[in-house]
Amino acid sequence: MSEQKELDIWEKNLEDVLKDLKSCQESKDLNSCKPCNEFFDCTLRKKYVVAVYESMNKGSSGGFEF
Repeated sequence: MSEQKELDIWEKNLEDVLKDLKSCQESKDLNSCKPCNEFFDCTLRKKYVVAVYESMNKGSSGGFEF
C-alpha cells in the first residue's frame, strides 16, 4: 500500500506554479520554456524558479546547497 504524503505549503505552491507553467507552455504549443520569446523576461518562469528554491529549502533564508 502506498500512503499519500501531505504536501507542505512550499510543495503545494510549487505544484500550483508548475500547473500554471505547464498550461502556458501548452497554450503556446511548447514542451519547455526555452524556445519561448519571453524566456528571459517571463514572470511566470521566475515565479517557478523561486517556488522550486523555496520547496527545497522550506522557507529557510540563506544559501542553498545541492
